[in-house]
This record gives sequence, C-alpha cells and structure tokens, in this order.
Amino acid sequence: MLGLKLATDPRWVNIVEKNIEEILTDHAYCEQKAATNAITVIVKFPMYPDVVEAMGELVKEEMEHFQMVHRELIKRGFTLGYERKDAYIHDLLAFQKKGGSKELQFVEKMLFGAMIEARSCERFRLLSEHISDPELRVFYRELMESEARHYMMFLNFAKKYATTIDVDKRWKEFLEYEGELMKKYGKKETIHG
Repeated sequence: MLGLKLATDPRWVNIVEKNIEEILTDHAYCEQKAATNAITVIVKFPMYPDVVEAMGELVKEEMEHFQMVHRELIKRGFTLGYERKDAYIHDLLAFQKKGGSKELQFVEKMLFGAMIEARSCERFRLLSEHISDPELRVFYRELMESEARHYMMFLNFAKKYATTIDVDKRWKEFLEYEGELMKKYGKKETIHG
C-alpha cells in the first residue's frame, strides 16, 4: 500500500527497545513538527478550502498525538527532553523542488507530507508487531492507522489539485529517492533515524 522501496530492518525495534525514552521523545517532537507542517500548508495555500479544513483538523490530531506521547513518557518516569535534529527530514527537504509555480509548490509540499507519513506508518507497524512492551504495541497500532490516513490524504490532495504536474511520476521519484536515502537510516532509536 505504501510503495516504500526499502523496508526498515525489523532489528531496528531492538535498537529502539534499548532506549524507550529516546524514541518517545523523538516521536513527541515528530508529532509537533507534523502539526507545524500542517499550519504551514494553511498559510501557504489558503486558496484550497478543503485543504485548509483538513489541515486544521490535522493540527489538532497531531497535537493530541503529541500529548499522548508526552503522557506515555511521564507514565514511564521520563521527561520530554529537547528537540532533536531530524536528518531524514533534512534529506527529504533537499529533494523537494524549490520555487516554481504555486501548483508545483503545493504538490511538492503534499508529497513531502505523504512521504513522511508513509515512513512513519511503516515504523509504527514494526513497533506494533515487534516491540516487547504490550502497551506500546497497542499504542503504536492505533497511531499507525492515523499515519496511513494522513499519507492518503496528502497524496489525494496532490492529485486533486495538480493540473499540469504528473503526480504519479513525481511520487515515484520521491519513493526512489527515499529508498536510497533509507540505506543510511535505521540505526538509531528515532522514528526516522
């Protein structure tokens, strides 16, 4: 369904289990950044009322997820630490086409969002199936389903509003790039690392 070119090695979960505080802190900030990204979409593309409405809902949902992850940290006796740099996101941003028409900017922003949600969905699935903590299995199963919905929403908006851009072709380019990119990730206890 997701079309990812390189699956995460399931042994990534073993790395995660060695530092639950780190994965939860990184995850919390990923949710906050997803909300920020949705706000940016509203600011840059107010001409699409259905996109603005959907992004407003997404902001609320992502911040609810942030709070859920924060509560999970507290419940386990951890504290939220400081925001971490996300090299994966930086690498994806480098691939995103800059400038051009408003349509191109919109499609790039939607595909960028779809890519992040797809990889997060895949990582959450691994956690829901392989992490030894039964509570975290359920926790990540629920979040995985949200990520899948978000992935489809971003992809569908790109297709809906692209009139001169071949979204399927560009999405394949994103998938190929991300597949190559993932060869250097999967070695840290972070959502995308």
